[in-house]
Amino acid sequence: MLCKSCCERNEGHDRMSSKQEISRALPLRRGLSEVEAAIYLSLSPSFFRRLVSQGVMPRPRVAGARRIWDVEELDLAFKALPREGGEDALFGGDGENSWADYQ
Repeated sequence: MLCKSCCERNEGHDRMSSKQEISRALPLRRGLSEVEAAIYLSLSPSFFRRLVSQGVMPRPRVAGARRIWDVEELDLAFKALPREGGEDALFGGDGENSWADYQ
């Protein structure tokens, strides 16, 4: 399997790849920085920080001095957010099954 960072440019694996090059080759990282976590949820960093302080969003994991948000925990917290119109308003309408007449 060819890696994007060096094989496509016909460079050898004898040099170390930068963190940025490696992260571009990965489909999704498990841990995100505060700004990345906010962007992942389509929030501003300041609003994301407020939600973390209110306990709506998860607190970060720590690795040394680094604060890292777990993508799976962000997904769970996002799904726990209230839905506009209440929990029964998944597709809008008057609460009836909008797919009931589909055959």
